[in-house]
This record gives sequence, C-alpha cells and structure tokens, in this order.
Amino acid sequence: MERIALITGSSSGIGKAITQKFLCDGYTVIGLARDHSKFSPDCNQYHPLSVDLSNVIALEKTIPRIIKKYQNINVFISNAGFGDFGNLENFSALQIRTYFSVNLIAQILISRYMVSHMKKNSFGDVIIIGSEAAIVGKKKATLYSAAKFGLRGFAQSLRDEVGASGLRVCIINPGL
Repeated sequence: MERIALITGSSSGIGKAITQKFLCDGYTVIGLARDHSKFSPDCNQYHPLSVDLSNVIALEKTIPRIIKKYQNINVFISNAGFGDFGNLENFSALQIRTYFSVNLIAQILISRYMVSHMKKNSFGDVIIIGSEAAIVGKKKATLYSAAKFGLRGFAQSLRDEVGASGLRVCIINPGL
C-alpha cells in the first residue's frame, strides 16, 4: 500500500520533525505551510504547498484540489498552529479570530475533508497534535488553551464518530 501523508505545519518545529521522519520511512508527504524556506528537503517524495490556514475560505477550494491530485492520502497530521501568549484583554478581535482560524477552525475543516476522503477508502489515520495546555489551562495562555481544549474535544468526539468506519483518530499532547 502506498503511504501518503498530508501534514500541516510541515516546515518547522514538530511538523518538520514529523515530516522528516515520514520521508525517511518512505512516505510521500504533502506539506502545508505558509513558508517553506525554512525546510526544503532534496527529495522527490516531498510536495510543499504554500497555504495560509487563517484563510478558511481559500481552504474550502485548496483541500479538495489536494485530495483530487493525491487520491491515496491515508494519513493526516493536523499540526499547524502558533502560540500567542498574553493577557486576554491585550488581544484585538481580529487577532482572536485569526488565532482560532489557524489553531482550531482550519484543523477541523481539513479534517472534515480528510475524513470524508478516508471513509471512501475505509482506512486512514488522523493524528492531531495538541498540547499539555489541552489538559490544564494557565495564565497568559487563554487563547492557546482554549484552542487546544477545542482540539482535544474535537479529537475525542471524532474518534468516537468514525471508529466504525476503519479510521483511527488520536491526539498527542506534548509539553515543553
């Protein structure tokens, strides 16, 4: 079976490390990130796509095109996101909306498309990278914890929802 993974946030941090490991293990990786200049392996199995996850309207067009081009995607790693820490009252409405668009809504939206695609194949793995902040909230992490708590609840519910379809869903909550 051909192993193809879609990984968000593939160009840095945890996403980059996951991408490198998958490439070493023989996967074809479709990497989504805003900026691929930080990571560009000399490898035919890596397909970088520049995507702004804060633009959920554009994602509605982009993700179906990716699925059409790479019809055998059987792993989705939902990893992209960013941390912005401070007191809640210091964030503007636009900053809050952008934050949740990237860190929660985009991940749910992409999962929606990937789950539908994987159900047709009766196989697939959805791996969501959360955070220990999804377990215990901390001061100056109101937005971060809220997004990660949301991802945790989403992953738990999605696992229950699709388990009988041959799909596996898990969340990994790393700490510092």
